[in-house]
This record gives sequence, structure tokens and C-alpha cells, in this order.
Amino acid sequence: MAREKVLQILAACFETPEEWGIIFPHIFFRQFTFEATETAGEGTRILRPEEVMELDADIPIQWSKEDEDYAVHLLQSVRSMLEKNQVLIEKHAVNWDLERIALLDRILMHMAIAELVTCQDIPVKVTINEVIELAKRYSTDKSGTFINGILDATVAELRSDGRIVKVGRGLQE
Repeated sequence: MAREKVLQILAACFETPEEWGIIFPHIFFRQFTFEATETAGEGTRILRPEEVMELDADIPIQWSKEDEDYAVHLLQSVRSMLEKNQVLIEKHAVNWDLERIALLDRILMHMAIAELVTCQDIPVKVTINEVIELAKRYSTDKSGTFINGILDATVAELRSDGRIVKVGRGLQE
């Protein structure tokens, strides 16, 4: 569920000037700011009540420290690796103009690459499978296959460059 919330946060601020620090508690913890306050100003209202479609959306989520740390780490990794990972995605999206790739597919690939490189305790197959499941749920019918193909080529390159390092029992291939 933490990956899903990271996807939602990135989708909300990937191509907008909004600070993810404002959006993070809004989406991750369901701390909604439906009414702008006089002190905070109009810019702090992210959603209106009729825009909240998630089941039990008005109930705050209680996360474990581990899940919260994972989400923050993944968000920061995606942001810090954005340009470098963009080059990888473009390189392996053969015959595709990056602008024609669905935004959610691009975000999911950025998430996967960031997790593959920076989360040493998460197996490669788990990362790819989780991202494909999110693609099936949130993007197009063909997104899972498309993302899988690009990530397979990307993983091969990252492994050959020594950028994917997995440590722990059962994580080394």
C-alpha cells in the first residue's frame, strides 16, 4: 500500500510545481485540507471533499515507521534520480517518444528504477511485480507488458554496470 501511495503522490506532483512535502501528508496520511485557512492561504487546499474517491478516504492511515521511512526514501530517490533515470527509460523505450508514454507508466518506471538501485533489501522480482500490478490497476491494459519490457532491459544494464546491489539471504542472484 505504501508503493501505491507513493505513486499517488508522484502523480499529483510529478509535472507540477507543488511541493511533495505538502502533498505527502495529504495523500499518505489522509490529512486533507478541504478549507483554506486565513493563515495558510488558498494554496493549501489540495482537494475538495467531492474529489476524494478513495474508500474510507476520511479516515487517517496509521503507518508503521518502516512503511513511512520506505515511502519517504522512495520519493526522495525518485526525485534525486529523475534525470538519470529519464535517460535510462528513453534509452530502453525503443521507438517510443517519451511524451507519448502514459504519465503513470513513466512514474511507475521511475519508481521501479529508484527502488531497484536504492533498496538493497527488496528483490528485483518483487519490485518489478509490484510495479506491474500497480500499472494494471492504474494505467492502461497494455501498461504492464510495456513497463516489464523496458524494466527488463534496464535491469540488465544496471546489473552489468554494478548499480543493482542486493544484500541479504536470498537476494543475490
